[in-house]
Amino acid sequence: MNDILSWILDTVSSVDPVLRTVLAGVAILCETSILIGLVVPGDTVVIVASTAVSSPLEYFSLIVAVILGALAGESIGFALGRAFGPWIQRSWLGRKIGEKNWNKAENYLRKRGGIAVFVSRFLPVLHSLIPLTVGMSPMRYRKFIAWTIPACIIWAVAYVSVGSAAAGSYREMSERLHFAGYIFVGIIALFLLLAFAVKKWLSHREARHMTGGHEADSE
Repeated sequence: MNDILSWILDTVSSVDPVLRTVLAGVAILCETSILIGLVVPGDTVVIVASTAVSSPLEYFSLIVAVILGALAGESIGFALGRAFGPWIQRSWLGRKIGEKNWNKAENYLRKRGGIAVFVSRFLPVLHSLIPLTVGMSPMRYRKFIAWTIPACIIWAVAYVSVGSAAAGSYREMSERLHFAGYIFVGIIALFLLLAFAVKKWLSHREARHMTGGHEADSE
């Protein structure tokens, strides 16, 4: 287990740090851009890239790149919503997303305002649809970006920190413990399980705001 994991980590580490950082930022940009985020596993790319972090500079550079990539992706979604939102909804890809998901995004935004922008960053499907939906709404970009910045920061810090900490712990223990690889896998699996549980809890908690009705609970 240790030999295989060490080979994988060494392979990732062999990639130029600047290239790794740029690729992670581009991956998360694609994940947060409209509809692309439904097929591009940006979180996986970020975790893999974070396992190669070997210095505070690389750690903070990766976090900054991921945050900027996420903000750029969400801004692209917003811009597309402003310019082409209704057309995208009527397109083949928009129809594949389904009217149910579009209605959820519209209802959620109408009822929760800025809170929907913040929370949606942690929800499947909606993290790609909300920026576009905001672009089609009266909400101004200034308000949209003010709500999405803290969500992107939290997301980036969490994923980069866990990936780099797990890899760092493994490298320290691999020479002494033959089961160090299992500890690494366990840390990553536990984090992903926790992230999944948080997403399910948020989805359940916010579900009532994604149905029909016209009341506005909060902005």
